[in-house]
Amino acid sequence: MKLLFLSWLGNRIDWRKLFVVGALMTIGGAVLQSFTLPYPLNMWTLSPPVIPSYRIMNGTMKLRETITEARVEEFQPLLNAPVVSLNSSIELNQSVSVEIQRVTTSPSTTSRRRKKKTKTNDDPKVTLPSPHRIEPSRLQRHIWSLPPDEALLYAKKEIEHAPAVLDDPYLYAPVFRNLSIFKRSYEMMEMMLKIYIYPDGKKPIFHTPHLRGIYASEGWFMKLMKENRQFATRDPQKALLFYLPYSARQLEVALYVRGSHNLKPLSIFLRDYVNMIAAKYPFWNRTHGSDHFLVACHDWGPYTLTAHEELTFNTIKALCNADLSEGIFKAGHDVSLPETSIRSPRRPLRNIGGGKRVSLRPILAFFAGSMHGRVRPILLEYWKDKDEDMKIYGRLPVRVSQKMSYIQHMKSSKFCICPMGYEVNSPRIIEALYYECVPVIIADNFSLPFSDVLDWSTFSVVVAEKDIPKLKEILLAIPLRKYLAMQSNVKMVQKHFHWNPGPIRYDLFHMILHSIWIKRLNQIQIPQL
Repeated sequence: MKLLFLSWLGNRIDWRKLFVVGALMTIGGAVLQSFTLPYPLNMWTLSPPVIPSYRIMNGTMKLRETITEARVEEFQPLLNAPVVSLNSSIELNQSVSVEIQRVTTSPSTTSRRRKKKTKTNDDPKVTLPSPHRIEPSRLQRHIWSLPPDEALLYAKKEIEHAPAVLDDPYLYAPVFRNLSIFKRSYEMMEMMLKIYIYPDGKKPIFHTPHLRGIYASEGWFMKLMKENRQFATRDPQKALLFYLPYSARQLEVALYVRGSHNLKPLSIFLRDYVNMIAAKYPFWNRTHGSDHFLVACHDWGPYTLTAHEELTFNTIKALCNADLSEGIFKAGHDVSLPETSIRSPRRPLRNIGGGKRVSLRPILAFFAGSMHGRVRPILLEYWKDKDEDMKIYGRLPVRVSQKMSYIQHMKSSKFCICPMGYEVNSPRIIEALYYECVPVIIADNFSLPFSDVLDWSTFSVVVAEKDIPKLKEILLAIPLRKYLAMQSNVKMVQKHFHWNPGPIRYDLFHMILHSIWIKRLNQIQIPQL
């Protein structure tokens, strides 16, 4: 062995021959593996192809792994669009379902196809559908082709024959009057409703949403409606409703003379605007304003409409001041608009929610606020400093607020008293819901928001003004089991009163829109056979 090694050292190594032999062995190994691997090799690598995975979450499609360009052509996306049945309860706005299937082809077919792609340099691409733009179904196209009254008549018949819905993952049945009717009506709204927003009117009274404070509901609706692509249309011929985009709050700021107590200039301004709309467009005169709507949260909203008769009585009015005794707001025709207090326009849901469980709520009832209107002075007369269980104040005293803030009081109370102020509406009702405190509403003649679909008796208490002296007795008479159910329902109904920067199904924007949609349907009569 030693002699063999010494003889090898004495010979010169032919490196060229050694390189040729090594190259031949490498090529032979690669060819051998191409016949033995379960997948064909089309890259200078021995690693298997990366198989993409898709995931759908809240209607948004996210690609979890990178798709290598060399393997894209082996996958074909299959798009399953939702099919709408006339008597189904399928959610029309459900997320698009996407399945990626691998096309099973023979190695030779795949190879020929790959060569062709390489020559033409026509690399295939995976096109993902937009989660917010679903192609209209044949049924939708048919409905959009109908005259407005015929389309609405079709929708009304569909709603009357709604399939039974006992439970829904997004809707809590106990807080609804009739979940089946609401769900079908909401589906028809999503399928059919188109709204034309009049471009006329100068800023800031028109097209300038007021987004902060207790009158912010009108501004948030305007903002989200103008940004909406599902319901808004630029073609008035397709519209089932027409929106007058004015702000009652901006109207007050621009035209009201402080201390004058004269609202006539405001109502004359709106009268002239409607007359201009009626002269410029044919749509107002076609229905005398019955398919038009406005949204106003300022207390003066109803009173600024009185100079124009059709504006007062024909138009669908979404008003925070939903007082049935004034003769302007009409139940079944108009919409009670929730009054929400917004502190941060950039984050409307900031610092709300997070209520305590019942065992950590030692206060029976709480109220603190300014003394105006007819109800609040009576409330203080009977209950201020009269009972330890009833924390009733005017403005929250400094000595009290230093120990426990206004919001902490709401979070620590079983019931939150919500008396009317100058008008029947109060932002405390929605605040109570936010902090999981059962609202006690004291305002005669107040039409509660969304009362056509929500059963307020399941998550609130309504007390007549004359029963203020018996307030504690009324609250203590509620059994613990019933109270626990009501407090739980408060949590479940919260989402229907949330302003989201980007609207979410069944939130406050959509609930207001649905109430307006229902009032438009109420104008259509089904012919009796």
